Amino acid sequence: MRTALEHAVNVHKALGHATRLRILAMLRGGELCVCQLNAVLGVAPSTLSAHLAELKDAGLVAERKSSRWVYYRLTGGEAAEVLQALWTALADDPQLELDAQLLARVAEYPVEALRQPGFDVAGLRRACCADTSKESCE
Repeated sequence: MRTALEHAVNVHKALGHATRLRILAMLRGGELCVCQLNAVLGVAPSTLSAHLAELKDAGLVAERKSSRWVYYRLTGGEAAEVLQALWTALADDPQLELDAQLLARVAEYPVEALRQPGFDVAGLRRACCADTSKESCE
């Protein structure tokens, strides 16, 4: 069993990476499939898995398996309190705004479609960037 100090260190360590903060911000809107998170982030599946494991270990997210899909959501309670100040600090972040816009486009497709070999995630990113006239799209 972890001490309060160990738990606090794990939480703050989990919050210490931009990709993990982006994941948490996307999950504010509700539960998401790993494939939806990956479509927005565009990272290697193993990298995303490592980030999600760290967030889960810190108690910031919980997972649910449904058939072949794994879904993540924010946990409540203490985690919500820790994250509240973070949301205020990141309220106008341009990267998080782009992520939210791309996630809205990704959410238009069923999760099964996102895993199809011919699905053009890069095309969604380009279209989203063109629509937002942002130069810093990933």
